[in-house]
Amino acid sequence: MPPEDKEKLNNVEKLKNKIFSKTYSTKIQYHDGFVVHEKKEIPENWVKENEKKAEEGNFFTKSSAFKKFFIFSVAFFVLAIGYVSYVFFWGSNTVSNDNISIAIFGNAFTDGGEALPLQIEIINKNSTNLDLVDLVVEYPKGSTGDLSEETERQRVTLNTIASGAIRNENINVVLFGEQGSVRPIRITLEYRIEGSNSIFVKEKYYSVTINSTPMNLLLDAPEEITPNQEIVLNVVASLNTNRKLPNTLLKLDYPVGFQYSSAEPMPTLGNNVWTLDSLAPGEEFKVSISGFMVDVFDGEEKTFHVFSGSQSKSDKSIVDVVYNSIAHTVLIQKPFIDAKLYINSVYSKEYAASSKSIIRGQLKWTNNLDTKVNDLSIRIKISGNAPNLKSIDSQDGFYNSADDMIIWDKNSIEDFAEIEAGENGSVLFNLSPISLFSASSGLLKDPIVVIDVSVTGKQALQGNLLKELFNSESKKIKIISDVAFNTKALHFSGPITNTGPIPPKVEQETTYTVVWSITNTSNNISKAEIKSSLPSWSKFMGVISPESADVTYNSATKEIVWKAGSVAPGTGITGPTKEVAFQIAFSPSFSQLNSVPILINTASFKAHDDFAGVDIRQDKSFLNTSLTGDSAFPKNGARVVE
Repeated sequence: MPPEDKEKLNNVEKLKNKIFSKTYSTKIQYHDGFVVHEKKEIPENWVKENEKKAEEGNFFTKSSAFKKFFIFSVAFFVLAIGYVSYVFFWGSNTVSNDNISIAIFGNAFTDGGEALPLQIEIINKNSTNLDLVDLVVEYPKGSTGDLSEETERQRVTLNTIASGAIRNENINVVLFGEQGSVRPIRITLEYRIEGSNSIFVKEKYYSVTINSTPMNLLLDAPEEITPNQEIVLNVVASLNTNRKLPNTLLKLDYPVGFQYSSAEPMPTLGNNVWTLDSLAPGEEFKVSISGFMVDVFDGEEKTFHVFSGSQSKSDKSIVDVVYNSIAHTVLIQKPFIDAKLYINSVYSKEYAASSKSIIRGQLKWTNNLDTKVNDLSIRIKISGNAPNLKSIDSQDGFYNSADDMIIWDKNSIEDFAEIEAGENGSVLFNLSPISLFSASSGLLKDPIVVIDVSVTGKQALQGNLLKELFNSESKKIKIISDVAFNTKALHFSGPITNTGPIPPKVEQETTYTVVWSITNTSNNISKAEIKSSLPSWSKFMGVISPESADVTYNSATKEIVWKAGSVAPGTGITGPTKEVAFQIAFSPSFSQLNSVPILINTASFKAHDDFAGVDIRQDKSFLNTSLTGDSAFPKNGARVVE
């Protein structure tokens, strides 16, 4: 082995001995020195950022003069505010609201609607005058007692109130409200001081209790009703002042679901406004309103509001200033025993029926309780001026002619002795109206059949106690007036003179008179109108009788319209018939030879029965050259000849 290799091996062995020796310890040595790195470029944004910071430092260094100026300005502003405050509060031109006294002298009680005199005393205890002074008095315009709503306002100009001066002003206010209610009055003093354009305000409130209202109101109505049941509201209004109140209204606001039926006396405007201008002090005005609660549900509450007050100048149906108001809430409750009366298979509050028709009634009942009902009884009272009592058919019930009442109970229907929970059924009856005119009794005006239903039963309670159950239903059936209209064609008779051959000849003109007439029995008829048209071969001549009749002709459509308007009861029966006549012409062609041509087409009549509240419509067939209504017309005068 070469010597150098042997030396290396010895060195390795020495190193191993040191490493694995238990006494070996590593020596840590520190060296000072530096490393030369490659030069790198500094980022441009670092340079800009450092330059910006340097510039900011330079700015604040250079702007020390600006900082001194800013501090000086703030200090000056603070000193100026302090000076102004001192001058205002402690200087010679000082004014404080605490040094202004407002006192109100007057009665703390008043009658609603009566003038209440008040004296307002103002004392200026300031060392400075109050300039451009206005006294503003505000109080509720109506009976709500809320100054945030519409108010009455009085403004009195006082000009200047000198330092130490006392000023007294007398005013009158008129307050409204319910008895015992409190009404606020707001007194405001607006003023300025010398050297200032600001308006300063001093307020004070004064309360007045209403001893009595100018209009007393009472409302009598049931507390609970069932759905679809008729409700009657009785309202009493009385004047509680020593003088009349002009332009005074009584108004009712109906809740949703109330269906107005009638009122006595009739409303002045719409169906809920009455004028009370003629009401004298101490006098009472009574009104009764009837209607039905429809489309309502069990547990609902419906509130009726009654107002009295002055009439608005812009809308005569609106109460402007409310003198008094009351409210009444009705609870809707599901009946223990439901009862619904159907007339001719229709359930409605009012009906209209022809005098020649049969009225078929069906009462449907239901036990709404979760317990049995004993001794169910149904009674139907027939009244009014139009029922034919001899025609009543009770069908399983007993008709008591002495009381005009049909009765169904356990004596006639065994099952009525005990009705199970939720059980339902119905009873039937029929009747007819009487004739609307007879030689013995004359004309029947406003014919009506009234049907009143009462349903009773008993509910067994604990301890062998029985609870009486009751429900009612009422229906009015108005009989439609017997209105008839007739048409006829004339040549030899009638109010208009005609010319031409009879029978009509080919290519020769013959004129005819068409007469329309209307008769009526019981009720007033309005908006009566008859329409018809001419065929192409007929011509309207423009001759009308009477000349004042409202008859129009449209040459484009060849339509003839007679607006008859109102037809009074008894027309054509106890009085003259309402009719009109007009002339038409006809020139036959060879194509119509041996035929009986039409002179005027089908006529249609329409009108409105004001009492029954229904429209009436009728049609009459066309008229031809066969003049059956003319007594002088020959038998062979209808067919066209050559």
